[in-house]
Order: sequence, then structure tokens, then C-alpha cells
Amino acid sequence: MEAVAKLKNNPTSTRKTRLVADLIRGMEVNEALNVLKFTSKESAPKIEKLLLSAVNNWGQKNEAQPEDHDLIVKSIWVDGGKMLKRFRPAPQGRAHRIRKRSNHITLVVDSKVATPVKEEAPAAE
Repeated sequence: MEAVAKLKNNPTSTRKTRLVADLIRGMEVNEALNVLKFTSKESAPKIEKLLLSAVNNWGQKNEAQPEDHDLIVKSIWVDGGKMLKRFRPAPQGRAHRIRKRSNHITLVVDSKVATPVKEEAPAAE
């Protein structure tokens, strides 16, 4: 059973955030946390917090301890978000547009071994 965590309107360029997301895609959660802790990119702490949130979501959804299961980062993707448009003065009375980009990050965590799904008994007629 997988769990999802989302971060919306992260004020960092999509391209810069994808560099960090590509580092942890498919890794085990403990290994990914170590990589994020020692990555010097600006979006690494935000993705680390998002990963911890996804692990917590998985624990609540499955009513199990995440430490007992081998969790992996099943998928992570970064989409473009809102763009603030500003102007900066340029020579000869002109203005150049500055685009302050943001992004949306979606992270999916799942266990390596499929957890058994509790099936309810069919109703007797």
C-alpha cells in the first residue's frame, strides 16, 4: 500500500529541484534520507521533510511501523507551479521581465514487499 505526500508552491526553480529528486528516485528511505542530509542544494531539506511526511502517512495508512518494513521512494516528480513576474530596469529606459518560478513536488512511498490487504467477509444473504 503506497502513501503520497505533496509540497505545493515551493519557491525554487523546477529544474534545480529535479536535480535533487533524481538523486533519490528508487532508493530505500533510510538511504535517501542520508543522501538528502548531505546534499548542498537548496531544495534538499524541503524534500527531506516531504519524505518524512510520506513515511508518516504510510505508517498511519497501514497501521504499521515503517521501521519494520523496507520502504522505498517509489516515485517522485516535480511539476511547474505559479510564476511571479517582475520587472528589472534595463539600459535606455527599457525593462526586462524576471520570472520567479515555483514548483509542486509529489512523492510516493511504498514497501518493497506488498503488504497483505485485509479483506472483509462477504455479507450473508
